Amino acid sequence: MLRIAVPNKGSLSEPATEMLKEAGYRQRRDSRELVLPDPDNDVEFFFLRPRDIAVYVGAGTVDVGITGRDLMLDSESAAVEHLPLGFARSTFRFAGTAGEWTDVAQVGGRRVATSYPVLVRAYLRSLGIEPAGVVRLDGAVESAIRLGVADVIADVVETGTTLRAAGLEIFAEPILRSEAVLVRRSDVDEPAGLDILTRRIQGVLTAREYVLMDYDVPLGLVDDAVAITPGLESPTVSPLHNRDWAAVRAMVRRDQTNRVMDSLYDIGARAILVTSIHACRL
Repeated sequence: MLRIAVPNKGSLSEPATEMLKEAGYRQRRDSRELVLPDPDNDVEFFFLRPRDIAVYVGAGTVDVGITGRDLMLDSESAAVEHLPLGFARSTFRFAGTAGEWTDVAQVGGRRVATSYPVLVRAYLRSLGIEPAGVVRLDGAVESAIRLGVADVIADVVETGTTLRAAGLEIFAEPILRSEAVLVRRSDVDEPAGLDILTRRIQGVLTAREYVLMDYDVPLGLVDDAVAITPGLESPTVSPLHNRDWAAVRAMVRRDQTNRVMDSLYDIGARAILVTSIHACRL
């Protein structure tokens, strides 16, 4: 069986579970379950702390896992990113007392507090910057400056509200743009079954990104309509009982749905219908 590590709690847990359900895999009903076999799909799930998943994957204890890109890079394990998953996006940045910081070079010779010490050291090293020290904290990093533990912090930033409330502001370029990723071990061949898991997840990602659009259009306007909805390879064009019209079906990006519908209507298309895609293989 393909052994898959899944986050057992936190912001990664629910969307990871939902994605796997959409991909056709069994998921636990009781949050206390730590191991869940899915013999119908020849996989076995292990529910682990998100921060530990890359470590288990890198050690070969499990074959693949879902975790954050930031957690993977901070783990110093032999795990590598196999597939980005498109959820739990965040930005990792420096922040300091408002009005005092403008450039990352100022971090040289100063103390940095973070929950991701490996990631921060590697980033500063790549820029040739040497801090006075990197202090690891497991939470409430934004309090480190006020409490005198550090001069500057490096943390995940979503809206920045928490930082502003603590009298801090972000500065310099982002250290990392993170999201949930599927990881595997870097120094071994892909495990059996990973290709199927990958195709299923890619199908879910595509189904979330696209919709299926059907419409009728006069024969003389088919080329104009197809230019608006080219589909992935080519749309399906079928004759109607009224020989002066054709039916067209194409995949359209979900975030462009209404704009495309407006454009089709303007050129003369009618009966424009949009259907969600539950799953697909491309």
